[in-house]
Amino acid sequence: MEQNNEDVEQLNYNEERADEMSEEEIEIIEDDGNEGGQQVDGDGGAGPFEKKQRKKKSSIWDDMTEVVLDNGTVKVKCNHCKELFTKSTTGATSQHKRHLTSCLQRKMAIGEQSKQKQQVLSFTEGGSDGITFITNFSYDHAKVRELASHMILAHEYPFSMMEHVVFNKFMKAVSPFYKKINRQTVKEDCMSTYTIEKRKLKSLLKGAGRISITTNLWKSGQKIQYMVVTGHFIDSDWVLQKRVLNFCNVPPPHTGVIIADALSKCFIDWGIENKVASITVDNASYNDVCIRRLREDFSLRKRLSIGGKIFHVRCCAHILNLLVQDGLGQLGGVIDVVREGIKYLNNSESRLLEFAKIKKQLQLPSRKLILDCPTRWNSTYLMLASGLEFKDVFPRYADIDPGFHYVPTDFEWMKVEEVCKFLGIFHEITDMISGSEYPTANIFLVELYRIKELLNEKALDPFEHIRAMAGSMSAKFDKYWGESNVLLSLGTILDPRYKMFLINHAFPVIYGENAAPRFMAEIRDILYELYNEYVDCHVVSHSEQQRQVVKRRQNEGSTSSSKKQKMTAPAVLTGKEKFHMHGKSGCFGLVERRKIEISHLVEDGCRYTLRSCYHCGVRIYLQRWRESN
Repeated sequence: MEQNNEDVEQLNYNEERADEMSEEEIEIIEDDGNEGGQQVDGDGGAGPFEKKQRKKKSSIWDDMTEVVLDNGTVKVKCNHCKELFTKSTTGATSQHKRHLTSCLQRKMAIGEQSKQKQQVLSFTEGGSDGITFITNFSYDHAKVRELASHMILAHEYPFSMMEHVVFNKFMKAVSPFYKKINRQTVKEDCMSTYTIEKRKLKSLLKGAGRISITTNLWKSGQKIQYMVVTGHFIDSDWVLQKRVLNFCNVPPPHTGVIIADALSKCFIDWGIENKVASITVDNASYNDVCIRRLREDFSLRKRLSIGGKIFHVRCCAHILNLLVQDGLGQLGGVIDVVREGIKYLNNSESRLLEFAKIKKQLQLPSRKLILDCPTRWNSTYLMLASGLEFKDVFPRYADIDPGFHYVPTDFEWMKVEEVCKFLGIFHEITDMISGSEYPTANIFLVELYRIKELLNEKALDPFEHIRAMAGSMSAKFDKYWGESNVLLSLGTILDPRYKMFLINHAFPVIYGENAAPRFMAEIRDILYELYNEYVDCHVVSHSEQQRQVVKRRQNEGSTSSSKKQKMTAPAVLTGKEKFHMHGKSGCFGLVERRKIEISHLVEDGCRYTLRSCYHCGVRIYLQRWRESN
């Protein structure tokens, strides 16, 4: 009885120290309570009233077994190589662990098991080539966290989404290895992703020669003022790139000085303060002050291209919007009647159903009515065009709904029809110049010429409201495009389809017969000035290459002299070597050839053969120079 009390006290003492003891010490204590040779894996042969033996917890018993020899000695046998080991009386297993680490038979067995397992394949889609790569799957939690941060940033999800119960169940079903990511972790990962992507973009911007900036301000639904700054440039692979450089809160007042300071900080942060070629803004008055201040700063650093003649670019889409808005203001109340009628119908689902029934009876297309945004003229055009299709439905709906008082007269519908025909060309031009994935500077001048030609035609239209629209739009046209737009003209000349031929043809229509020669001569001089600027840049870069060659030859000379253990003079380029180096680099021939090509652009007419192709889904005609090959 006393012995049993001692055993109980020892067991309680061991349980209290369990957290402080190592695995090996625990095994020693457990084995001390077992009698030699007894089975410990389970109940063994213990009777119902005997003390229940504890299971062994050491990992070695997965690969070793206790055996009792004929003479009653208890040994430990390796299940792989069948080697016998003495069982320690204290229960220590360190020697058995060392054996399993070096057991060759065990290593071979583990290798065979891994080969027999079915491995999971991972499919990775390639880039634009469409090639799919197949690799062995291995769960990478760091990669999962990185992609989760990209998902949160791209789709603007809240950080708490990563803690949603159903989302985590979904991820566990996708991969049982998935580990939950809390909101604080994903927040830190998003900041890390931003830092990494910003570092990549800075590296990309270092290879860009010149960068064009576009910026705009607007107010969010929370009445917060924001400014976005976007950079457009050609990378080292001659691919047009567009990157958002800044999206920040700019509190009022929105003065030109405040906006100029915000842009300067952005340029310095990205290291592009010496690479900005042009800035495109809308026609707000504070932008004029902002550009003037930035031009002065750039002039002090002598970083303005061709004297800043292309530094300030007015947004063509914004000017076009102002142009058409002035024209629509001449229509009077017909636009308001159509707009209020569509609002009345959209306010009730039952009204729309009745309107749809009448459309179906008249076998009209199942298009929807479009409500415009008053600040965007192209949405007003689409609203009038959609309303015009259902002009026969409006009076029939008014017969069944006494509250519907928005039915234009036949004369008003006639005005809407004439206006839609007039504004169709403006809608197409707006879609064309609003693209951001392809260059637009070279395609707008020909459309500008078409707009001016159309306004001149409509100024003689028999309908008074069309003449009024054309007169108002012509006044706005002359206000913003009455002076030569240098950037659009240069882009047109450098397009081999147009060259100087389009300038000679379009300028008399846009600026008049008297002013056109002066503007054409100005553009020709600016083109040569821009060419000479690029020549100077080429000469500077070429001189830097020469200095690097001289420095490399000096280093080679000093290395050679140290080997020969005698002093020699520093290596220099002889006149003959320098001449040959110029010839190999093509400096002489390149400059002269480019000068001849520029002369062809300016002096020659549009001499080419036509070859049809498809570009951006629109059929255009490529023009081949008669002088080329």
